[in-house]
Amino acid sequence: MYRTRVGYTGGSTKDPTYQNLGDHSESLQIDFDRTVVSYEDLLDYFFDNHKPFSPPWSVQYKSAIFYANEDQKLAAEKKKAALEEENGTTIYTDILPLETFYLAEPYHQKHDLRKHPLLVQELEARYPTLEEFLAAPSVTWINSYVWGCGLLDDLLEDLPSFGLSLEAEEFLKKIVGNNSWPKATCGT
Repeated sequence: MYRTRVGYTGGSTKDPTYQNLGDHSESLQIDFDRTVVSYEDLLDYFFDNHKPFSPPWSVQYKSAIFYANEDQKLAAEKKKAALEEENGTTIYTDILPLETFYLAEPYHQKHDLRKHPLLVQELEARYPTLEEFLAAPSVTWINSYVWGCGLLDDLLEDLPSFGLSLEAEEFLKKIVGNNSWPKATCGT
């Protein structure tokens, strides 16, 4: 992935916010390079990392895939049907067309990264607008490392491409090195 953004979609409320979500669901928008990761791989990751076997308790947090084209729709439907057959139960994941995606408020973007002001301040100095900040692949990668994706060896390989100060590099290495539950296969 080279960019992720959080926001709201799937409803009819105009300009939703976290405080006034209306009938939208919280969503993650992923831009990815199809030569590096396939849509099917992203579907596998999506279904492997949540439990869609119970009906949603709210529209805000429902399990949903918002597809951008017919190929994505068909792939999502195929994956859902295969999982239902494999598990012998209903998968409560809606498969819906992507209509308008509303960007969530800045404080919701890169949530785990925002817990580390040293990193955020340095990255926001380099990417001063929210649009630039969210478009920067290095911000997405650093956020994933902070969350727990990737091992220290992976970080050491990627670190030179991030363009961080020595202080920020050392801080990030400490975070990743102290992760007690690194997810080596996060698919960042």
